[in-house]
Amino acid sequence: MNIISCNSIKVVLAILFFLCIANMPYGFYQFVRFIALIVFIILVYHANEQKKKSETIIYIFLALLFQPFFKVALGRTFWNVLNLVTGIGLLLSVSAYKGTKKK
Repeated sequence: MNIISCNSIKVVLAILFFLCIANMPYGFYQFVRFIALIVFIILVYHANEQKKKSETIIYIFLALLFQPFFKVALGRTFWNVLNLVTGIGLLLSVSAYKGTKKK
């Protein structure tokens, strides 16, 4: 998978996380958790291939946190903050890569 594809899926996932802040049906949150699991597994593989250990560890942690099979009960407010921070982090990782590519 190339960098453009990874950046695209990061942006899409960030948008989904931002939508989770709104009052959505419970099924939407389950859908986002399932998509997040898949995306984070892809990102783990990609980061591992590039020998980026810290990114690999972060993506593994996020995959485990957002996985839909064993619910992590953190409360609505905490999940909203987590969704916001994770979405911003994904967008920053896209822009950070673009910044290093120009050099």
